[in-house]
Amino acid sequence: MDLFTPFECRGVTARNRIAVSPMCQYSCEAGDGLATDWHRVHLGSRAVGGAGIVMTEATAVTPRGRISPQDLGIWSDDHAEALAPITEFLEKHGATSGIQLAHAGRKGSTRRPSEGGDPIHGDGGWTPVGPTAEPWPAETPAETERLDGAGIDRVTDAFVDAAVRAVDVGFDVLEIHAAHGYLLHEFLSPVTNAREDEYGGSFENRTRLLREVLKAIRAAVPEETPVFVRISATDWLPDRDSWTVEDSARLAGDLRPLGVDLVDVSAGGIHPDQRVPDTGAHYQVPYAERVAERGVPVGAVGKITTPTGADEVIRNGRADLAIVGREHLRDPYFAVHAAEELGYDAPVPRQYTRGFD
Repeated sequence: MDLFTPFECRGVTARNRIAVSPMCQYSCEAGDGLATDWHRVHLGSRAVGGAGIVMTEATAVTPRGRISPQDLGIWSDDHAEALAPITEFLEKHGATSGIQLAHAGRKGSTRRPSEGGDPIHGDGGWTPVGPTAEPWPAETPAETERLDGAGIDRVTDAFVDAAVRAVDVGFDVLEIHAAHGYLLHEFLSPVTNAREDEYGGSFENRTRLLREVLKAIRAAVPEETPVFVRISATDWLPDRDSWTVEDSARLAGDLRPLGVDLVDVSAGGIHPDQRVPDTGAHYQVPYAERVAERGVPVGAVGKITTPTGADEVIRNGRADLAIVGREHLRDPYFAVHAAEELGYDAPVPRQYTRGFD
């Protein structure tokens, strides 16, 4: 198996094992969450560039689930219809389309990074929600609402509705975002979950919401639709009770019987005190290897920036997908260039063949 071995999963076959990582673009018109020409060109160019799976950015399942007012959304049929031209273009150009369904939790209602990323107070903002009322630590934190039982049910229903809409407009793969300090990760981690009900305390209780969301989605979408989950393998907070790589491996073992087809293994994001390790090449790949020990396919991230490096990850059985983020921002044609460098037939579009003779 190598980087250009097709990836088969349920009813989907991706042409290679290069995936475009979900990367927030913060490019919707403020407040509406509708996909724009920017999203179509951004994602479409990576399909033209030969990637096997092209994944949208974190796409909010409710208005309060956005990170910023400019976040992409899929909380209505209008949002789904705005995404339909993207799935059509990706399919036409040979890519498997994926959508990451997300809820920002207490990290919501902030200005986009280019505007400083601070919490929004007043007009244009909203009250974020979380497992508790403890806000994201900031110089001027936003008031946060603790989700009650009815609120948890609404979140679950919103994920399911979003998943159904996504399948209806042609997305091949669904990924549930349970990483980077957003809502589902906030329930998983003891750093942010101090609840004393059935959604807090023990490992089983803290993982309950994610398991309920996944069971409900798996029951609502076609059997042939793959369902991925992105997790943070570790909170990078060794100085306190936190989510660890061992927790992630245990969780992966619990998710596989629920119909989860791949775990996308990232890290961090739960708290600004995190201690990020040396971020050398492939620095998060060992986390994916640890999670894979539980018999679940995994995707690896973390400074995978070269064709030979991505191929090594797959060829040596370290992961099932090489999920490439920032390098795809620098080079939309990463997969074409990787095929050329590694000696495979490059997936060059007919219109561009003169440039690759």
